[in-house]
Amino acid sequence: EAAGRFPAQSLRPPRSGSDKIRRMARLDYDHFTQWITAAAREHSHDLTEHIIERTGSSRRAVRAMLKRLTETGWLQREGSISRPVYGPGSLRQVVRNYPLHGLQEDLPWQRDYAPNFTLPPHVARMVQHAFTELLNNAVDHSGGTSARVSLRQTPTHVQLLVSDDGCGVFDRIAGTYDIADPGLAMLELSKGRLTTAPQAHTGRGLFFSSQLADVFDLHANGTAYQRRAWDASGWRPGKALPRQGTSVYFALALDTTRTLEQILQSWSLAGDGIAFDRTLIALHLLVGPGGLLDSRAQARRVTARLERFKRAEIDFDGIADIGHAFADELFRVWGLNHPQVELLPINANARIRALIESARAG
Repeated sequence: EAAGRFPAQSLRPPRSGSDKIRRMARLDYDHFTQWITAAAREHSHDLTEHIIERTGSSRRAVRAMLKRLTETGWLQREGSISRPVYGPGSLRQVVRNYPLHGLQEDLPWQRDYAPNFTLPPHVARMVQHAFTELLNNAVDHSGGTSARVSLRQTPTHVQLLVSDDGCGVFDRIAGTYDIADPGLAMLELSKGRLTTAPQAHTGRGLFFSSQLADVFDLHANGTAYQRRAWDASGWRPGKALPRQGTSVYFALALDTTRTLEQILQSWSLAGDGIAFDRTLIALHLLVGPGGLLDSRAQARRVTARLERFKRAEIDFDGIADIGHAFADELFRVWGLNHPQVELLPINANARIRALIESARAG
């Protein structure tokens, strides 16, 4: 079916009984919320007639549904009883499906989404950035055929969900970089500047979209990781959605003081937001709870691609101990061979700091 539509018979009036009409309206309430925002904006003076034509339903059932949508905040109504004028309410949503072949990700934003939402300017800028970057990832990297995009606004938040039917982000990374373990793939993603199409991309889109959000969830083929802006530990394993492909959920408070410019600047040593030359490596992604970082192979996973940055903060949060080989490989061997990159350990306990200093002293 076309995006935003549903079977015409689903809202055909029952044979008798007003309570049956109400029950039928309730069954299809969620379908209405997916497209009523755009319909109310485009058909403010003839919304009832538009829905009757679109669904094949009775006038009585449509009026009952419009009343419910108005009462729950999806619509606002003005005008007279006989000539109502509708508009989008405090709750807004647009859900669309797109074929990925030849899709230009800016056009859905400009045509289908931006006109239907009222966001603070700095929030709209961040949502547009995440929308176009995540949809472009589906177009260029997923290998899928279609994507489903949902954008919802509430009185306090804006929520974006982009899902494709492709191979899944972790499988894509495994095929490109020979990293079969999803946890290690997430470690590489968390560093930034990781792309499976280096000739066309720089690996900024997913990274900066995650940094903009208050809540960011990444699901792919039975694996999920989540990031919360208020949790300094960064990425954590989450509960995966049971579906093929990649799904990315992005949520942001409307009263946030965060801006796109601030986020870009925070990962640039010059503070101008132009270069992306600072990164942070959360070592807990390399081992499970209570795990030990003891080998040179583990250290080499940490240092993979770090030569692309000028500063790498090595976050020991949640790490109780490390081995001599790990410390030596990371802070002496790699450090001596890459003096242009500053390795800055953070959140390390006294024993780990002593081991690092010993390794550096060599």
